[in-house]
Amino acid sequence: MSEYDFRFERGTDGVAVLTFDRPDTLNSLTFDVYGQLERLFHDLDEDETVKVVVLTGHGRGFCSGGSVEEIIGPLLEAELDGTLTFTRMTGAVVRNMLRLSKPIVAAVNGVAAGAGAVLALASDLRVLAESAKFAFLFTRVGLTGADMGAAWLLPKVIGTGRAMELLLLGDKVTAADCLRIGLANRVVSDDQLLAEALTLARRLAAGPGLALAMTKKMLWNEWPMDLDSAIEQEAQAQALLLRSHDHREFYNSWMERREPRFLGR
Repeated sequence: MSEYDFRFERGTDGVAVLTFDRPDTLNSLTFDVYGQLERLFHDLDEDETVKVVVLTGHGRGFCSGGSVEEIIGPLLEAELDGTLTFTRMTGAVVRNMLRLSKPIVAAVNGVAAGAGAVLALASDLRVLAESAKFAFLFTRVGLTGADMGAAWLLPKVIGTGRAMELLLLGDKVTAADCLRIGLANRVVSDDQLLAEALTLARRLAAGPGLALAMTKKMLWNEWPMDLDSAIEQEAQAQALLLRSHDHREFYNSWMERREPRFLGR
């Protein structure tokens, strides 16, 4: 029996594929799934068999957000401390995704709504099928659009003006519009979605893992910094990377006219 309520498959190429697997509910989330995601994205930092994670959904949808029957109903009967425990857990999922030192590639098939949209947003790269749609629909069900870090993260990806529109109105955004506003990195035909996401993931997995991890960390760390602080942090980080195994391996491979063999250190 699987330890997760979704599929998680490790490949020999360093790419792991996490597939939401409740297709009869468009892969809606449950209390258990949130808890499993929080732990998994935390534990993956120490998992040397995984270098990149691909996040996708089984069936017609990527993820439709929290289950109305299994989450919303029970929460309406809960005390405040119980609801706060839940909302902190959902936020911890996104925090662990952003802090994970390994790239996450979302392969968005069909609808990504509510919390599903935020999980795709918290991925580092987003490949969308032509049929995919995003909907940050929290306000349409009487909740704040600022959920799971969305109000912090979305403006950084698409700008404050567009983020305000998406979070206030909760309208569906087509794949073509996601590409236009920068919410999607690539849009491909539905039948090429997973292949394209895996191609990107394998390219990343074969790359210099320490350099990729540092790049992801710096991108998020520098947002609240002033220019001088950011330049100093980058100087210190680059000084460390100049002494890394992978950078020396690049130099050796260049001199020896061969492809580098990066080890992620």
